[in-house]
Amino acid sequence: MITPHTRGNPENPLKWTSKSVRKLQAALKESGYDISHRSVSDLLKQLGYSLQSNRKELALKETHPDRNAQFEHINAQAKQFMDANEPVISIDAKKKENIGNFKNNGSEYQKAKNPVKVLDHDFPLKENGKATPYGVYDIGKNKGFVNVGISSDTAAFIAFDASNAQQTAF
Repeated sequence: MITPHTRGNPENPLKWTSKSVRKLQAALKESGYDISHRSVSDLLKQLGYSLQSNRKELALKETHPDRNAQFEHINAQAKQFMDANEPVISIDAKKKENIGNFKNNGSEYQKAKNPVKVLDHDFPLKENGKATPYGVYDIGKNKGFVNVGISSDTAAFIAFDASNAQQTAF
C-alpha cells in the first residue's frame, strides 16, 4: 500500500510516505484489518519511515556556468566596500500574504476546546489587499529592519529605500 507512495533516497536510511496514517488505516480496514491510525504510525516507524516535509531541490533549468564566479565577484566587491567603511546592504521581499483573519500554519496553546476562529476560506479580501514583508540589512554593521509593503517587486522596495536613505535608521 505504501510502496508507490514511498519517498526518500534509497542510499539513506530515512524513508517516508505521502499517504497519511489515516488513509492507510482506512485502506487496511477495507482489506479486513482492524487497526488504529496510531498503530499504523508505530508500524511505519518500525519500517524506517518518519514524518518529512518537502525539500526544494528540483531545478527547472541548469545553473548558469558562471554562477560561482558571479558570487565570488560580488563577495570581493562587498569586502572592498566594507573595508572602506561603505554600506553593503541586502534587500529582499518575501511572499505576499493575505491580510485578514486567515488560517495560519502551526498551532498555539489555547484553553481546551477554545480554538481561535478564522475565516472558513483563504480567498483574499480585495478591500484588505495583500502585504509583503521585506527587509533591509547592512551586512557590515549587522543591523537592519523589516517593513511591510504592498508590492511583491523587490526592486520597488529598493527604489523606495534608496530614495529615503537619509531617513532610514539601521
